[in-house]
Amino acid sequence: MNIQPLRQAGLTEGEIKVYLALIKIGSSTIGPILDESKITKSIIYRILDKLIEKGLVSYITKQKTKYFQASQPNRLIDYLNKKDKELQENKKKIQDLIPQLLSQKKLTKKSEANIYEGFKGIMTAYENRYQKLKKGDEVVIYGLPAEQPGFHHAYWKKHHKLLVKSRIKCRMLYNQEVSNEIIKNRNNYQGCEAKKMPYKLETPSWVMIYKDVTLVAIPQGAMPLAFEITNQEIANSFKNYFEAFWKIAK
Repeated sequence: MNIQPLRQAGLTEGEIKVYLALIKIGSSTIGPILDESKITKSIIYRILDKLIEKGLVSYITKQKTKYFQASQPNRLIDYLNKKDKELQENKKKIQDLIPQLLSQKKLTKKSEANIYEGFKGIMTAYENRYQKLKKGDEVVIYGLPAEQPGFHHAYWKKHHKLLVKSRIKCRMLYNQEVSNEIIKNRNNYQGCEAKKMPYKLETPSWVMIYKDVTLVAIPQGAMPLAFEITNQEIANSFKNYFEAFWKIAK
């Protein structure tokens, strides 16, 4: 039997063993449950209490002896529905809490540095900009490679739509070897301007600056990395480099 769905539903290994034992043997006292589940006596009652709390096990008392039995298997669906409802309620509470947490974070941290690993990690750092950028703001990027995997282009096109929708501007500087077709393509997007770097500089990284954030990404290699620095002075420094390049770029 594939018990993976039970694990994914949030049942522990012990709960699964006891539940399946009761499904097999039916109404039972502790002894047979211990024999069938191979659970130690020291934790069996705690596991049964958890299963009773989840509505998956019930019991009756006969002559001062408890007889446990598994609920009907369709109770698993009721358990999942209850868990999903609790999850949605908790999600709403977390959403209400986020503004307070962000406010506290702004008050307590003036500088911050984070490291993200893997392509998904880089994209997480990349998407953090949506938390700060608002209508009329701008994000700039330089050092973009001449060639990128196809899914990088697809990802960029998908997320640039969010910038357009939010009316956020974007300026991009690519390495000199980039094709004119790519430059033309990027310039076709609303609010986006793309140019080639004025110098022939080849680096494995690109740099994105917005607000007080500087993101340095190294997308290639066995383990792609991104370094996110939140500091206004550092952001201003990198932005000055970008503006100097942009001024003489073509």
